[in-house]
Amino acid sequence: MSEKDVILKVENVSKLYRLGTVGTGTFGGDVQRFWKTKILGQDDPFMKIGQTNDRTSKEKIDFVWALQDINFEVKRGEVLGIIGKNGAGKSTLLKLLSRITSPTTGSIKSAGRMASLLEVGTGFHPELTGRENIFLNGAIMGMTKIEIQKKFDEIVDFSGCELYIDTPTKRYSSGMTVRLGFAVAAFLDPEILVVDEVLAVGDAEFQKKAIGKMKEVSQGGGRTVLFVSHNMEAVLNLCNRGMLIENGQVQQIGEASEIVHKYLNLNTSSVNKDAKWSIDVAPGDSRAKLLQIKIENNEIVEGDDIFLNIIIQSFISNQLLDFTFRLYNVKGDLILEDFIIIGDIQTLQVKIYELNLSITKLPLISGFYYIDCWLGLGNVELLGKKIMEAVSFNIMPNKKLNRLSSAGVLVPFIEKTIK
Repeated sequence: MSEKDVILKVENVSKLYRLGTVGTGTFGGDVQRFWKTKILGQDDPFMKIGQTNDRTSKEKIDFVWALQDINFEVKRGEVLGIIGKNGAGKSTLLKLLSRITSPTTGSIKSAGRMASLLEVGTGFHPELTGRENIFLNGAIMGMTKIEIQKKFDEIVDFSGCELYIDTPTKRYSSGMTVRLGFAVAAFLDPEILVVDEVLAVGDAEFQKKAIGKMKEVSQGGGRTVLFVSHNMEAVLNLCNRGMLIENGQVQQIGEASEIVHKYLNLNTSSVNKDAKWSIDVAPGDSRAKLLQIKIENNEIVEGDDIFLNIIIQSFISNQLLDFTFRLYNVKGDLILEDFIIIGDIQTLQVKIYELNLSITKLPLISGFYYIDCWLGLGNVELLGKKIMEAVSFNIMPNKKLNRLSSAGVLVPFIEKTIK
């Protein structure tokens, strides 16, 4: 790869976070840090050797390397898929590339304008209309008003938000916000397009449309795309190269198919059937929290029913509280989605609810599967964040099962009990 082809170069990049404390803890320490680093240009005397970014570690630590010694190059027109487990450091890397935060060590060099779509609503001012936010984002990227006006109709048409374009974006649903945000990022002619897992918020039709657009800008327009996703089919379909990140470090860079294969092998060895949280850190917000989701089967064989146990703490009453889950296979294909009403405007109480689900007639072949889940109000408002890969499990092969009689015919059925 010649230097002329390289549009993005990352050298020895690391990001160190101090857990639980901002600053050194004393005024004198802060002054000493400023003097050493800013005036004398020396290393930070308080930057101890941090621990590797391993979420499974229970050891109490002060510092953690979210990323450590990251090195890679991306050439013009290339589509690089960045994959890894939740917490591996993918989103931190994209924030560094987008200059939202700075690396602790190392350098990032890019040649060209960069557009990023990292989180729902990133770069949008909620009080401004969709129209105003398009011009605001274009101006931030260094485009003139005339340049933005030339692309305006294409952006609105692609997003499908024409009816709401003069409505403040604070009234947009998360799906509408993602649609408009992606359209702005893709159509304002960036040399580098950075897209995080945020596209998972959109519906299947929009995801397909967005992937098609990213293919178009890379193959036809010669632009570079950095794409983070848990959907391995999307990565294989879109990317020509892949990079696997684990515990804040690059494990391998190569052909997309090779990297996806390695990631899938890593995934199958990390089954977690029982996720529990204490009340202070449980997913949700002040209205309700998810305390546990557990797969109760000791072993699951092809054709077996799947049993889930969910415990939810409600802090509100007389509202429509619901639990939503999505079941994916090892490639990230959505297999099943459903939501369960925990309590409605007449019945919901301030109490702990236990929800038992049994999923039957689900014709799954052997392999690795995982479940994302979240709490919501009326299946509209999200409470806290979605819990990605909350639990996972393997299905063992069943040699006696006649797949021809069941595959593609049976319709999954979900039974529930709430107490």
